[in-house]
Amino acid sequence: MNLYVKNFLKFALIVLLQVLILNKIVLRWWPEPSGFPLFIPNIYPLYILLLPFETPVWALLMLGFAMGITVDAFMNTAGIHAFATVLIAYLRTNVLNALMPRNLSDYINQSPSIKNMGWMPFLVYSSFLILLHHLIFFTIELWNFSNVSYLLLKVLASALTSMLFVIVYLLLFTKQNATR
Repeated sequence: MNLYVKNFLKFALIVLLQVLILNKIVLRWWPEPSGFPLFIPNIYPLYILLLPFETPVWALLMLGFAMGITVDAFMNTAGIHAFATVLIAYLRTNVLNALMPRNLSDYINQSPSIKNMGWMPFLVYSSFLILLHHLIFFTIELWNFSNVSYLLLKVLASALTSMLFVIVYLLLFTKQNATR
């Protein structure tokens, strides 16, 4: 399948999962005591994280903006998702360069994955960028530093839950090697 078609289908699948399923799920990690935040798991940054290694930064920025503004349109959040997604798209290449043993240009026609990177480097890569995405998103959304503990609790709980959904997505939609 053509790489462009494959990435478009991945874009559409992730947007549909986010908008039609995950946005309808409001989670709370603790029972009813007030003060604990409600949050929605976000897997849409995964689209940027799974783009091929050789994707140029300008394309990452455009695709990050397209993904973010699409989610913003469905959630009525006025560009907050777009800003956070463009930021992680901009930082993605530097994070990958720090984690990969070789130069990114050596990984022709490959994408960041558990198969290409191994579990631990991929989880560090995706966790860092998703945590950064959530920190930026919720900081802008709350726009208030009067209750930093509430902000940090919301960021950590949301990022952890989002990472669990990312792992489930990867296990469901990634080809596994039968022979090792």
